[in-house]
Amino acid sequence: MSHVKCICPTTHCPDVRISSLHDFKLTHYESPQILDHHCDQWYWMSHFEVTMKRPDLSRRDFLRSAAALPLIALQLPPSDPWDDTRAILARIKEPVFPNRDFDVQRYASINEAIAACNRAGGGRVVVPEGTRTTQPIRLLSHVNLYLSAGAILKFTTDPGQYLPVVFTRWEGTELMNYSPFIYAYEQEDIAITGPGTLDGQASASEWWNWTRNAAPARRRLMDLGASGASVSERVFGEGSFLRPNFIQPYRCRNVFIQGITIRNSPMWEIHPVLCSNVIVRGVSIDSHGPNNDGCNPESCRDVLIENCSFDTGDDCIALKSGRNNDGRRVGVPVENVIVRDCIMKDGHGGVTIGSEISGGARNVFAERCRMDSPQLDRALRLKTNSVRGGVIERVFMRDVTIGQVREAVIAVDFNYEEGDAGQFPPVVRNIEVRNVTSQKSSYGLLLRGYPHAPVSDIRLRDCTFDNVARADIMENVQRILFANVKINGKVLNQNVTQ
Repeated sequence: MSHVKCICPTTHCPDVRISSLHDFKLTHYESPQILDHHCDQWYWMSHFEVTMKRPDLSRRDFLRSAAALPLIALQLPPSDPWDDTRAILARIKEPVFPNRDFDVQRYASINEAIAACNRAGGGRVVVPEGTRTTQPIRLLSHVNLYLSAGAILKFTTDPGQYLPVVFTRWEGTELMNYSPFIYAYEQEDIAITGPGTLDGQASASEWWNWTRNAAPARRRLMDLGASGASVSERVFGEGSFLRPNFIQPYRCRNVFIQGITIRNSPMWEIHPVLCSNVIVRGVSIDSHGPNNDGCNPESCRDVLIENCSFDTGDDCIALKSGRNNDGRRVGVPVENVIVRDCIMKDGHGGVTIGSEISGGARNVFAERCRMDSPQLDRALRLKTNSVRGGVIERVFMRDVTIGQVREAVIAVDFNYEEGDAGQFPPVVRNIEVRNVTSQKSSYGLLLRGYPHAPVSDIRLRDCTFDNVARADIMENVQRILFANVKINGKVLNQNVTQ
């Protein structure tokens, strides 16, 4: 379903009439279409295929009547974009593992137990109660790494143990770098489950202090990505100070992460890349280091994040699809993502899209979440710029309860990092926020587009924002709908076209 204007050959749509609805056959399609317009009214409308049912209808009559088809559409009940979640959820399924256990105590290392499990056709690799220190873990197909109650896996802080380098992404650019703490490449049916804990042992003196020395390598990586250098030439690792992610399945299918606790990560905690059918359920993340995003699906499709708790040093959830030229080269969006029943505490954003979003993002649904912390900056956050580019569309949030956020309930920022310094104006359109309440914030809306690329088609319905300290900022925004929106007790019902 798209927010579109009706097509008409005159300046007043109500003047157009159709003689008989029986002259046409209308076939409904799920995918939306945005149409041009000649009048000033906005409507919800589906995408219809029109064919003639009466062969004797003249071409002139057909063209005159076809111009009024949007009026026919207006007589039909509009569908709800949330209806699309049924099809997404129907595709997302937990992987199934053989009923076999492999106790890590019987093997020299966790990786040996995983290899044995994989050779046997799959099963569960069990980490029993107790504290163990481990090297990086390489997950293989058909293996469920299970952390028992009371099990704590501490990952070594020796960077040399995360070599040799592997094919990975770092802040949206592909490269060869340190292995993530738990890594899988081109595997299927993999899982990390159980009530145990993963401890990255990062601290001010381990991993997090690398931020002081990473700038030269980061610039070199960005330059290599911009030049289109092959990934085999982008070799980093030792001496680069580019921190590894915690969990990264790369080009995997059927990824299941459930029940675990993650703490003290070097940077991004859960980072599936180019994966499909991903479930993150009942995970608790408590990690407050720099760039400590909680869950960052990147260029993934069909993702469910539910019943998780995030207390992080950066975005709680951040959807991504590659950075700048390298993201456009890979060209895979993040799409069909459902976030529900999560708790967000500290973080830069509760549900965030960007900034590494050059491949685009679409069909994002967030519902029934609770967000509350003076250290949580925003509830819904979209960040990009004209170097990143990308199309962000069809983003829907409903039934979210916010205690307080430090900055804004809804933020769209086209001036992030480089700002308007590139040749790829971003697109943000078709965003709907419904039945969201907030008890305290600096702004309700903080929206900043470009004069040449405005943010467009934002809809707020049945929302209440109390104790908002400052007036909304809406720079270079087109078409905002307020329907029964209450800000500091004032009810807004207006369509701002700007």
